[in-house]
Amino acid sequence: MTDLAPKYNPNEVEKGRYQEWLDEDLFKPSGDKKAHPYSIVIPPPNVTGKLHLGHAWDTAIQDTLIRFKRMEGYDTLYLPGMDHAGIATQAKVEAKLRKQGKDRHQMGREAFVKQVWDWKDEYANIIKGQWAKMGLSLDYSRERFTLDKGLSKAVRKVFVQLYNEGLIYRGEYIINWDPELQTALSDIEVIHKDDKGAFYHVKYPFADGSGFVEIATTRPETMFGDTAVAVAPGDERYKDIVGKELVLPLVGRHIPIIEDQHVDPEFGTGLVKITPAHDPNDFQVGNRHNLERINVMNDDGTMNEEAGKYAGMDRFEAREALVKDLKKEGYLIKVEPIVHSVGHSERSGVQVEPRLSKQWFVKMKPLAEEVLKNQKTDGKVNFVPERFEGTLNHWMEDVHDWVISRQLWWGHRIPAWYNKKTGETYVGEEAPKDIENWEQDPDVLDTWFSSALWPFSTLGWPDTDNPDFKRYFPTNTLVTGYDIIFFWVSRMIFQGLHFTKKRPFKDVVLHGLMRDEQGRKMSKSLGNGVDPMDVVDKYGADALRWFLLNGTAPGQDTRYDPKKLAAAWNFINKIWNASRFVIMNLPEDAKPAHMPDTTQFDLADSWIFDRLNHTVSEVTRLFDEYKFGEAGRELYNFIWNDFCDWYIEISKVALNGDDEELKARKQENLIWILDQILRLMHPIMPFVTEKLWLSMPHEGKSIMTAKYPETHAEFENKQADNDMAFLIEVIKAVRNIRMEVNAPMFSQIDIMIQLDDEANKHILDDNFEYVENFLHPKDLQVAADIEAPKLAKTAVIPGAQIFVPLTELVNVDDELKKMEKEEKRLEEEVQRAEKKLANQGFVAHAPEAVVNKEKEKKADYESQLAGVRERMKELKESK
Repeated sequence: MTDLAPKYNPNEVEKGRYQEWLDEDLFKPSGDKKAHPYSIVIPPPNVTGKLHLGHAWDTAIQDTLIRFKRMEGYDTLYLPGMDHAGIATQAKVEAKLRKQGKDRHQMGREAFVKQVWDWKDEYANIIKGQWAKMGLSLDYSRERFTLDKGLSKAVRKVFVQLYNEGLIYRGEYIINWDPELQTALSDIEVIHKDDKGAFYHVKYPFADGSGFVEIATTRPETMFGDTAVAVAPGDERYKDIVGKELVLPLVGRHIPIIEDQHVDPEFGTGLVKITPAHDPNDFQVGNRHNLERINVMNDDGTMNEEAGKYAGMDRFEAREALVKDLKKEGYLIKVEPIVHSVGHSERSGVQVEPRLSKQWFVKMKPLAEEVLKNQKTDGKVNFVPERFEGTLNHWMEDVHDWVISRQLWWGHRIPAWYNKKTGETYVGEEAPKDIENWEQDPDVLDTWFSSALWPFSTLGWPDTDNPDFKRYFPTNTLVTGYDIIFFWVSRMIFQGLHFTKKRPFKDVVLHGLMRDEQGRKMSKSLGNGVDPMDVVDKYGADALRWFLLNGTAPGQDTRYDPKKLAAAWNFINKIWNASRFVIMNLPEDAKPAHMPDTTQFDLADSWIFDRLNHTVSEVTRLFDEYKFGEAGRELYNFIWNDFCDWYIEISKVALNGDDEELKARKQENLIWILDQILRLMHPIMPFVTEKLWLSMPHEGKSIMTAKYPETHAEFENKQADNDMAFLIEVIKAVRNIRMEVNAPMFSQIDIMIQLDDEANKHILDDNFEYVENFLHPKDLQVAADIEAPKLAKTAVIPGAQIFVPLTELVNVDDELKKMEKEEKRLEEEVQRAEKKLANQGFVAHAPEAVVNKEKEKKADYESQLAGVRERMKELKESK
């Protein structure tokens, strides 16, 4: 047995422990083929920076589940890995290089990618250090990266197969374009925010000089790409002008007036300019009417040669100059300020430009239908909370083709080559043999394309004979935030179903967002982010994990609260002190915990073991249902209230007594319960439970491989539970009476207990030793027919009324003197408040809140004074 410090010090407890676990290979699967497999692949963090509290929340839940299942006897695999995070990482590295006066285009692709790999190595080491501080039991021998050799092979196979199945195609389409990063974005990489803008009402003259039509647009700079003006079919207002031509202002090009169902006749003037290369709806209109597509912008958001004299200007500068010229030439009718929702790049923050571009797409409808069909079977993916399944289904029902090509250098290069001579396209897992005649597509794949394969590519797929794939796929549980159902969860499901014919995971456990104390989302702009490693340094990893697990209700946001972290540390300190007490009271030759002899139990023993049974049963059920907050409350109540506050205190009677056999039984019971508590707590608090478990008699090299507690039928004793509850209520009631009158806890007093049922008398008789030790009665009367004394403090509890004569609690004369002093003080306070409130100058000029505060003080003093006078009356009557 090891000496324990008087106070819990997380830094000392956690120092070096993780490395010891690694050295012992405790994080690897057991290899027991008879055991059921249980696997979790970590949601791969981006190598863009350090982990935040959201990651800590994710991984605390995952590691708790893995440790819980490991102790239950499952063959567990917790697989680590990281994501290359294409756009995000490239943006970070480019920003770093700009500060050094460098540019990726000057460096060249190879040199730039090397810089990104250096960044990846640096931040991967930081992230692994953070995982270690959190205590995550990850099998690093199986660590993966979304750009490693095996995952790259999986990505190429998926791309080629989808291409051959007609589910990947290359074509021109309106996509979301980020002018700063100069890359395409998928719909869900666009954040819509309200921006100030305007409707610019512009005259479009008829080519025959017969007048003009009024067109309203929010993006006048795109008018250089206009190829038609459309009206709704059958709109009576415009039936006579359909087919006529208009002159594009400042350009002079003629464009037709057409009819198309896209136009809402109720909106605005019912006339809409059609710009097929710069609006997704206009693109469809253009396809239906065979309109020309004129792209008027460069990749960087500047205007191109199609914009005439505005070429080279930034799109917003061009807008300003164009509007001035429209006004000067008499084309501008009015400018109508508005606030409208505008798409912004999730990564760079700039306004997204809808723009015609040739990109690679995944045809989503057939893949989405597979998901929707599977969700109606027994092999569906289960969502916790269940309501989020509706989010998945809704997205799959209204899905759009997924643009997967990105104009970046960091990522999986698209496995497509174009023949330099013939223009032929070749798509394959390997490059063409006569490579000198071919040029590979310069683009890379959207980072979500590779992370969509994460649950099975990390386990060796496409090698379906890989032992890990055969044993651990499908995985059991995915834990992540509800905010990436679209980005990641849905894509893993449709790729998993399509390529493995199985769901990629059985359950998806979704938590909310980590918010600050005021309920705001944590962000750099608000400066309210919290580094989880700072929290670990201050309170310890176990306290952070307890806070994250105990504050977890599936699907709900939670608030970061330092007070709760301090409370978590305090709870661990309580466990530490209780463990220290038990260990210090064990004999030198104490053996590891073993099943106690229930035939030798007294009431307190029977009660605590029944409570232990209940706790084990409930916590196991709640863990399996992912209700970690409720499980935490069960653990807290049993450990703090039942074990520490009651059973340990009751056990001190025997431990300090002369009955050696009774003392030995209590020691055996205490070590058994402590052993079970540490095992119960280990999945959440791995460090401190390991330290305490190794400090007491134990079998095995780590609590991590110890068996998780189970219920035992012989511990069930509901009668003991009821009887002990009655005894505890009696003790608490008398203690409360003592506190009310400031009577010393150890002074002897007369106590009268009037029972509702005489049958409960045996509880107090059989446990008189505890009654005597905790109540310190001078004279104890217990009966159903007790006559209540005239002057006594009374408490009503289930099954009884308790009376303590007032004269037993205090020295009446001394108490009266104290009360008289207090009465005088309170009278003076009331008079002072009355005088202040009678001052009209104060009432009239002081802030209302200050006046109200003074009124509250006066009322409070008057209430206290009334209580003191009532107490004095009682004391005088008792003499």
